[in-house]
Amino acid sequence: MKESETKRKKIAFCGHFDSTNFGNESTLQAILYHLRCFQPDAEVTCISTGPEATVATHHIQAIPLSETFVKSWVPRDPVMRILRKIFIGLPSEPYRWVKGLMRLRGTDMLIIPGTGLVTNAYGLLHWGPYNLFKWSLIAKMCRCKLLFVSIGAGPIYGTLGRWIVKSNLYLADFRSYRDNSTMEYLKGIGFPADNDRVYPDLAFSLPEAVMPNQDTKKSRRSVVGLGVMKYAGKYSVANPNDTIYLAYLENLVTVATWLLAREYDVRLLTGDLCDMPAKKEFRDLLKERLSVCDEGHIIDEPICSVEGLLSQIAATDIVVATRFHNVLLALLCNKPVISISFHHKCESLMSAMGLSEYCLDINDLKADRLIEKFCDLETNADKIKPLIRKKAREFRVSLNEQYRVIFNRM
Repeated sequence: MKESETKRKKIAFCGHFDSTNFGNESTLQAILYHLRCFQPDAEVTCISTGPEATVATHHIQAIPLSETFVKSWVPRDPVMRILRKIFIGLPSEPYRWVKGLMRLRGTDMLIIPGTGLVTNAYGLLHWGPYNLFKWSLIAKMCRCKLLFVSIGAGPIYGTLGRWIVKSNLYLADFRSYRDNSTMEYLKGIGFPADNDRVYPDLAFSLPEAVMPNQDTKKSRRSVVGLGVMKYAGKYSVANPNDTIYLAYLENLVTVATWLLAREYDVRLLTGDLCDMPAKKEFRDLLKERLSVCDEGHIIDEPICSVEGLLSQIAATDIVVATRFHNVLLALLCNKPVISISFHHKCESLMSAMGLSEYCLDINDLKADRLIEKFCDLETNADKIKPLIRKKAREFRVSLNEQYRVIFNRM
């Protein structure tokens, strides 16, 4: 009995972790920190899309979400890709299941901490829900507790996608959602989520030690953080088109030009390395309208970590962002923020913070409307900051309660 009580717990995490999406990385960083607070001796493994990066960044064991075979041959032709899946992918899948069983054997708990796994906007495979279904079922076969912690959901297209997602959730021993809109969405596709719990996004529980000094800003001019994001496609609307994206860029360029003309500095913020092409497109469009002098007031610095992103946000006065975790981390840094919403999670976050009026739909974005909201936000910034601080503190307390539930009681 004593040996059983002192045995190290084996905890596995599963998600899109590869050090390129700083929102996902902040999620993993937050839950790892609290796991070590509650279970300091736990043995940790991460099932991730980028295991090498996870090992290097977080110093834990990591294995691939879906192991790739014959890496040297990745055909460009669509027909050849289909043939590759038939003759290499399908025969390899039973091996992946067996290997998964071997790797999760003896694990006490598999935790899915958000990271956008409950959607098929990017297809059923790879980033889609099939791999989550595979690991969830393997966990149950290994008698491992399965926890979905502060997850978001949607969009989920088609009958098969909905069936896989609901099957994943039915298998869970614990489910919590990061907002009420996720719960309502899942109920809308027929999953009985009424008895589940709602806790904030895990990034609100990032350790205090990583939060930057708020006095890092040195410029005499006010600095506006501007987060540009690549087009969300089917993650945003069922039938996406480039017209919305191009209008989005044009409107942001108009706003940036307006800010520079009024002697603001503009700091470009990146939430995901895949946004780099979008940022380049934005800069190319903006360059056509700027003088050499104005160019000097665009701050565009490289970033490679959550800490780097937080430091850049800390060096701003107000943030205008599209990517969800850029908005969230700005709020965590107590910055007044305007969210350009591409998904119900953005609206839900701003509503929970009491800032609904500063949330604008990307599908109907107008520069004059954004400028109007910016002026209003700047005028009311001193009133808004204490409210943001209070809400962020409440979210941290709520998440501490969730950590006690999953790491102590379970």
